[in-house]
Amino acid sequence: MNGPESAVTDVPSWQAPEYANPEVFDERAVTVGSGEFAVSGVLSIPHGDGPHPAVVLLAGGGPFDADGTVGPNKIYKDLAWGLASRGIAVLRFDKATFAHAEKVAATTEFTPSDEYVPAAVAAIEMLSGLRAIDAGRVFMVGHSMGGKFAPRVAAAAPSVAGVVILSGDTQPMQWSIVRVLRRLAEIDPAALAALPPLETAIEQAKMVDSQELSPATPAVRLPFGMSAAYWLDLRAYDPVAVAATLRKPMLILQGERDYQVTVADDLAGWQAGLADRAEVTIRTYPADDHLWFPGTGPSLPEDYTRPHHVDAEVVADIADWLLSA
Repeated sequence: MNGPESAVTDVPSWQAPEYANPEVFDERAVTVGSGEFAVSGVLSIPHGDGPHPAVVLLAGGGPFDADGTVGPNKIYKDLAWGLASRGIAVLRFDKATFAHAEKVAATTEFTPSDEYVPAAVAAIEMLSGLRAIDAGRVFMVGHSMGGKFAPRVAAAAPSVAGVVILSGDTQPMQWSIVRVLRRLAEIDPAALAALPPLETAIEQAKMVDSQELSPATPAVRLPFGMSAAYWLDLRAYDPVAVAATLRKPMLILQGERDYQVTVADDLAGWQAGLADRAEVTIRTYPADDHLWFPGTGPSLPEDYTRPHHVDAEVVADIADWLLSA
C-alpha cells in the first residue's frame, strides 16, 4: 500500500529545501517514451560540461506526477533538486497512471510491468544519449513500489550502473494492504474512513493468492479494483530474486518510522536475499517515515498533509553513494 494516504486542497506552495541550490543546475521539460503512454518529464542537469552521473527516478504506487506531489510536499522534486545541487543529473516524469488515468483504466491488460518498465527504459536511453551525461553512470532510484520494480527495470536495461531502493516493499502487496489497515486501526482509526474494510481487504488478498485467480476474475473482487492481469503479473514478480541476479551495486534504504513498508516485513526480505553481497549496502534511518520525512513518534497519514522535505541526510547519503559507486 504505497500511494499517498489522502488528498489535500488549499495547500501552501512548495518551497525549496535548504539543501537545494537552483543556481547550480538547469531544468527543462522533456517527453519520456512514445505512443499513447508517452509522459511528460523534467530533466535537471548540473552546470558544467560533464559528463555527469545521472539517475532516473521511479515513483511509488499510485498516480504520481513527476514531482511526487503529496499535499504541500513534492518528494521527488526534493530529491531531484538535492541531487542536482550535488552534481548529479536527474530525470523524473509523470506516471502513466497520472498522465493517462482513463486510458490505463480502460486497458484491462495493463500490468505493473507496463506501469514501470517501458517509461523507465526510455528514460535511461534518453539520458544515455545526452552528451552531458556519462552513459556508464546512469542509475535507477526507486521509491516504494518504484523501488520494488527497480530490479526489473535494471534487468531490462543492462546499461544501468546501479540501483537505489528507497522503502521498497518485498511483502506481497495484497497483504501489505491488510497490514496497513490493521496498523491504522491501532494508531489512527479516522484514516480508515476512505479505505476498504479490513474484512474486504482480507478476502481480496486471499483471492490474489488463490488458484482461482485467472484473467477472467472480475476486478471488483481484487484490491484497488485493479484487473486480474495486474495482480497476476505482480504475483509472479519476486523483486529480491530478480535483484539477486543483478551484478550491480545497490543501495537499499529504509525509514524505521515507515508503517506502509516496514523494517520487519519488507527490509527483512532484501536483507535475507542480498545481505551477503559485497556490492549491496543496506541502511536504516530511525527518524524517517514512508515519504522520508523525519519526525518523532508514530508516523500518521495526516503527517503527509503538512509541509516537509525529504531528509537532508538521506539525500546526502544517496549523492555520496552515487558519486562513489
